Parts: sequence; C-alpha cells; structure tokens
Amino acid sequence: MTQALRKVVTFDEFVAKYPDNTGKRYELYDGVVVEMPQPTDDHEEVVVFLSTKITLEYSRLSLPYGIPKTVLVKPLENESAYSPDVLLLNLPNLINEPLWKKESTVSQAASISLLVEVVSTNWRDDYLKKYADYEQMGIPEHWIIDYAALGGREFIGKPKQPTILVCCLEEGECRISKFRGDDRIQSPTFPQLNLTAEQIFRVGKSLSNNPSCVTRNLG
Repeated sequence: MTQALRKVVTFDEFVAKYPDNTGKRYELYDGVVVEMPQPTDDHEEVVVFLSTKITLEYSRLSLPYGIPKTVLVKPLENESAYSPDVLLLNLPNLINEPLWKKESTVSQAASISLLVEVVSTNWRDDYLKKYADYEQMGIPEHWIIDYAALGGREFIGKPKQPTILVCCLEEGECRISKFRGDDRIQSPTFPQLNLTAEQIFRVGKSLSNNPSCVTRNLG
C-alpha cells in the first residue's frame, strides 16, 4: 500500500526535496507526498520489456521520441506530480515546457506521445486518480498494464484476469480498449506495433525462470 506522508507541500517544495537520499520513490498527489511501493522484479521486467519494444518501434519509424529515466508529469490544475513507468516524450516540444530545464518536468500533452503505468498494489491510483488527471491533461494515449490482475473487478472483469487498458483521447474524453490473451494491442501512436497482451503478461515469468537472461536490481 502507498503511505501518505502528513505534510501538505507545493510542487516546488516537492521537487526541491525529493528524491531524497533514502533511495525511496515518491509522487505528489494534490499536495500530499506519497511513498511508492518498491517494485517487484516482475514489475520491472515488464517495464524493461515495454521500453525496449517501444524504443525499437519509434527508432524504426525515425520518430523524434525518447524515453527518459526520470521525468515528472505535472497536471497544471493541481499540486500533483507523477513518475510513469514508461514515458515517451515528443522531444521537439520540450522547448515549450516551462519546467523542463530546471526541474525535468513536463506539463503539456504535446510533449507526451505515450505513457504507461504498470499496476502494482496501489492500483486505485492508476485506475482512478492518474487516469482522471491524464485525461484532463489531454494526453493522447496511455496504457494501464495489469499483468497480475490486481485491479477492481469493474476494470478487469469477474473473475479477475490480466488486462491491458489502452486509453485514447477522443473529443476530450478517453476511449478505453481492453486487451487480453492473444489480443494484438491496438495503439494509435504505433499502429504497426506487433505486440500481444500475452507477450507482456508472460515476460516476467519467462525471465524469472531463466536467470541467465535477466539482470536483477534494475533500478
């Protein structure tokens, strides 16, 4: 579970203090600093797999994109700041970002071509809070990867099953498409992407069963 630290802070106070020297990860939710749960190995392996697949695709298409290591996404309407698991930046627009040079933060939808949240124990944040803020920001496409079927039944069905939600902005509102099993993921950003839901769901297990193919503590 996420743990909210009591003091309410502004975004400027948040970026001045965090990350601290503890090695812990934090996000800011409406002025409340939230300590994020430590990712599991499967979670990190899914992140690495997706980052690689997306990088190969935008490189193949010679698109001016990039995936940074540590960048915050800040909704302008509130004192929040998120660190997505995968953030695909539209590099030419960074010149228009007022917080980019000083704080490595983006707040404009034009800077974000795609972002991915890989669900962990704080699943309500991904399905509710972040979903609403990303929609309000006008982010054109974001994915919610629930490979461990942790989310609520209203999102991933009953009985619960691993699900990928691709949320695409249409006329100011998100249209959600769900993918499971051998469904090929339909991405408006990468319409030729050859990737199924099952490939993502099984990556953690397959890597864990073959230690020679994975480096632990990916950071």
